[in-house]
Amino acid sequence: MCGICGKLIFDKEARVSPALITTMSDTIRHRGPDDEGQYISGPIGLGFRRLSIIDLKSGHQPLSNEDSTVWIVFNGEIYNFQELRTFLLSKGHTFRTQSDTEVIVHLYEELGPKCVEKLRGMFAFAIWDGNAKTLFLARDRVGIKPLYYCLTNESLVFASEIKAILADSSVNREIAPEMIDRFLTFLYLPGEQTLHKGIRKLAPGHSLLVKDGKVVTEQYWDLNFAEPAKSLSLKDAETELLRLLAESVELHMIADVPVGVLLSGGVDSTGVLSFAGKKTDKEISSFTVGFDGGEVADERPFARLAAERFGTKHYEMTISAKDFVDFMPKYVWHMEEPVCEPPAIAMYYVSKLASNHVKVLLSGEGGDEAFAGYSNYRNLVWLERIKRGLSPLNGAAARGLSLASSLFHLPRVAKYVPLMNDRFPDYYYSRTSNPHRYIGNGLGSLYSADFAHGIDHKRTLEPLRELQAHVRGQNTLDAMLYIDTKTWLPDDLLIKADKMTMANSVELRVPLLDHKILEFAASLPPNFKLNGFSSKYILKKVLSERIPDEIRNRKKAGFPVPYESWLRKDLKDVVWSVLTDRRTIERGYFSKGAVEAMLKSNSNGANYSKEIFSLMSLELWQRTFLEQEQVVLQ
Repeated sequence: MCGICGKLIFDKEARVSPALITTMSDTIRHRGPDDEGQYISGPIGLGFRRLSIIDLKSGHQPLSNEDSTVWIVFNGEIYNFQELRTFLLSKGHTFRTQSDTEVIVHLYEELGPKCVEKLRGMFAFAIWDGNAKTLFLARDRVGIKPLYYCLTNESLVFASEIKAILADSSVNREIAPEMIDRFLTFLYLPGEQTLHKGIRKLAPGHSLLVKDGKVVTEQYWDLNFAEPAKSLSLKDAETELLRLLAESVELHMIADVPVGVLLSGGVDSTGVLSFAGKKTDKEISSFTVGFDGGEVADERPFARLAAERFGTKHYEMTISAKDFVDFMPKYVWHMEEPVCEPPAIAMYYVSKLASNHVKVLLSGEGGDEAFAGYSNYRNLVWLERIKRGLSPLNGAAARGLSLASSLFHLPRVAKYVPLMNDRFPDYYYSRTSNPHRYIGNGLGSLYSADFAHGIDHKRTLEPLRELQAHVRGQNTLDAMLYIDTKTWLPDDLLIKADKMTMANSVELRVPLLDHKILEFAASLPPNFKLNGFSSKYILKKVLSERIPDEIRNRKKAGFPVPYESWLRKDLKDVVWSVLTDRRTIERGYFSKGAVEAMLKSNSNGANYSKEIFSLMSLELWQRTFLEQEQVVLQ
């Protein structure tokens, strides 16, 4: 919806510069090209850029309560704001606008920081309480909307994007070198730390209160995979899930501007579309993307099938290797955190296409994390069952599986063989195609000797270790779902979704991540989500009569991008020139010989595409944010 930023100086006699707030806001203009505003009062400054979605005429921000003692800047959508407005009117509050933003202000007056517990939606906001002299920041339960901050002894600076924080000259542009190993271990950065030294993410489901220079963070929500109610039948669960899906999509359709659907040709996005069409009398547009090369599954025929079934006005486009490499520097600029997420580039182009027709897009993000849709959930649950059944014979079983995978050419089996003798917490670190690949010192040969010597692997794995301790004793499936909902989902998928769509001034909404749906899914028995070898079991049953069988029964594709072949062929020279460049090597992180060996192996058929894309992202990040270079790849 918008972009927010601000600064609180702890010296009460100081004054925030209006020019600084303007500069910060201008760096995130793409998040809100429709309007801008700021509030400055001594040591506090709030900035805002608006993408008008609801209450187009009177939703200007920063916005205050009746006596201008409480001010807010808000990014997101509150889907139950009408219900909350009715409650607040009954308490005597008066409203000047029809916006959901003003509802938060009055709810804060009524409940204080506890107001976040009543909000249903996606949000990141900052509230300045002039009477209490406090700054209150909050982020939605799942992390759909980003919120960053930099805390020093003198001030706290916050924003929707890191680049707005860096616009403050008092914030140093420094790398946190210890985060390089974390990034290259997970291929994204789980946890609250970023690659920028001193800049942190406010964790999903958390709030932050600043008073007299002291900062207190508090978790106001968590996903609880408690022992499921055994009395709930599958039929009753289906009925309730159907009700929740219909309710969530209806709420996510609320807008005073055109709404479209991002179609991947899969179950989740098609399911969202099946409900959306019944919640509006307006024509719905749908959008999808394909790729030159033909080396990955083409989602477009399935997206067209869904569009025809539900009568949308359908648009699609094709991306080439040149489009991919041309956007790489902008990808790094918009993502701000190194993330190995090549589909993000497709997300950028398809949202750019959508921006010509709509301001709001619905997508199916989150269905896999809520209802166990990824193949690794199924594979690892079965692996754990096999290990328990063959406990004394795990070594022999591993050798047998290894031989079978070689004889019958079963690479998907082979990648799980090394895990037979390991404990689950020791290998469920990475959401990559090979869960064993980045264990311990897996990248040690890539690092230079000096850099490798200084790596603290315990710190690298810290965010996952803490979460695994939290779910100790849970069944394998729920443990994986909890960890991914806390890491992979907000720190990879949702960052990609937000940054790439907002780069084109388009708001992305994710009905399947409504917290009521997530809480319901967490309460279900594991076999309602993963039934034998059937993933997303209950969701597919609920949608069985709503979406085409060809889509419901197709093998999961995961929005594939042919970047592996592009890196090996079309983009080989570009990659080589960047990763073996003198500047890259002289940073001291990597061995030139190891990098060259990896590139040669990749060209000869080995698959190091994720490592290469990650190293490219890391180097371009340093040139963009540390050296402030306008990078162009040729």
